Amino acid sequence: MTAPLKVKDLTVAYQKKPVLRNVSFEIPEGKLIGIVGPNGAGKSTLIKSILGLIPRVTGEVEIYGKPYKEQRKLIGYVPQRESVDWDFPTNALDVVTMGRYGHLGWFKRPGSKEKEFAMECLRQVGMDGFAERQISQLSGGQQQRVFLARALAQDAQLYFMDEPFVGVDAATEKAIITLLNNLKQQGKTVLVVHHDLNTVKEYFDWLLLLNVELVGIGETERLFTKEYLQRTYGGRLTMFDSEKESSFMIN
Repeated sequence: MTAPLKVKDLTVAYQKKPVLRNVSFEIPEGKLIGIVGPNGAGKSTLIKSILGLIPRVTGEVEIYGKPYKEQRKLIGYVPQRESVDWDFPTNALDVVTMGRYGHLGWFKRPGSKEKEFAMECLRQVGMDGFAERQISQLSGGQQQRVFLARALAQDAQLYFMDEPFVGVDAATEKAIITLLNNLKQQGKTVLVVHHDLNTVKEYFDWLLLLNVELVGIGETERLFTKEYLQRTYGGRLTMFDSEKESSFMIN
């Protein structure tokens, strides 16, 4: 089967300084993948360069065997919450309905069918009661749920989520991981930029370890080890062992 995502020799630089260097990997379908690495490792840059949001110095990206521009309808994207203009005058339902635009032809406006689909997506994230609420009036966790609902409305096969757990409450975090597992059970592939090492084993079945260069990619059980994590974080990682579990602190 054709891989959902294949990246070859990807290099990205800011002001001639490499942020990603010669990154190559391929992922199988139906995996929940955590993108893990220290600050400045290029995690968000990786997603944005794959999606064509920032230029690459070198590299090729294939989505199900074809260039990204030909496969946009197969992709869902949840950006960092801090990158969104939350003062834009629109309500939650309209934001989610925007996720249907890729399935409409040119100049077509969403109708009742698209609105109903968007409402169902809001229900899945527990936000249907806030459909008419202005997004600026929502809490941080509620705003994140709305953007997850918009990604659901895209009805994609391959999802990219940039730090969806940052700044949300425990209830929202639980709702997000439930949603991600549901997507995986439907055969979708999901890549998530993630910071909390203490939840990695619980949340992800695959990992992509990154620090400018690719450190490793594969099953969490194989890569979530002291050796791989210290290669990824260097001296900034402290590991605490106990009989029951391990915990981590990034210095």
